[in-house]
Amino acid sequence: MGPQAGLFEGRMAVVTGGGTGIGAAVALALAREGAGLHLIGRRLQLLESVASKAREIGVPVKCHCADLSVASGQVELMRRLEHDLPQLDFLVQSAAAHSMGPIEEGNPAEFDALYHTNVRAPYVLAQALLPKLKDRQGQIVFINSSSGMVAKPMSAQYDATKHALKAIADSLRSEVNPHGVRVLSVYLGRTATEMQAQIHRKEGKLYRPELLLQPADVASVIMNALLLPRTAEITDVHIRPMIKT
Repeated sequence: MGPQAGLFEGRMAVVTGGGTGIGAAVALALAREGAGLHLIGRRLQLLESVASKAREIGVPVKCHCADLSVASGQVELMRRLEHDLPQLDFLVQSAAAHSMGPIEEGNPAEFDALYHTNVRAPYVLAQALLPKLKDRQGQIVFINSSSGMVAKPMSAQYDATKHALKAIADSLRSEVNPHGVRVLSVYLGRTATEMQAQIHRKEGKLYRPELLLQPADVASVIMNALLLPRTAEITDVHIRPMIKT
């Protein structure tokens, strides 16, 4: 099957967390519009599964297995992308880690791991790829959370990283808008993902994914924002499950 003509034909996207959930859904939505993909994640088998679907659509795909929770993994990824990425139009930052529990019992090492995955990795990735994004007047999407707006009990470590991610996106937007680069933050309520299933288990709650936001819902909203004419920019989107539980 030849490449499918689409509005993003000839463009290239980097998607972190591209093997599952929201990252996978956004990656495939971009592929359906003709964008090539560089998928980043910890589990190569999951990345290759998404890549196979994208290749069936007719777009080029490369998978990068990387551990973003450590600085060495981030550095190695930057080196590979610098070598393999001639241009960049979209950077979708979806990879994230989660933990929960009271501050009194918090593990500083776990907090450090959250910081590396949820804050440092998206920061250094955006920093490294900004020249390519400026060259193409590209777009950056930060997948955030309702936790990036309101901190909740039993979630201080995770919520702090998401507040930090909001600050990075807001500051970056003001810096790169003059270069024609748009920056979108997406603040999600509970979404039917692998992470959410784990959260439900930790909370001792029944996981009913059909009652939650779906990754395809989120991808649809993001695609609408990316396709918006350049006379406008969507800066922040808040999405919640329609059914409140």
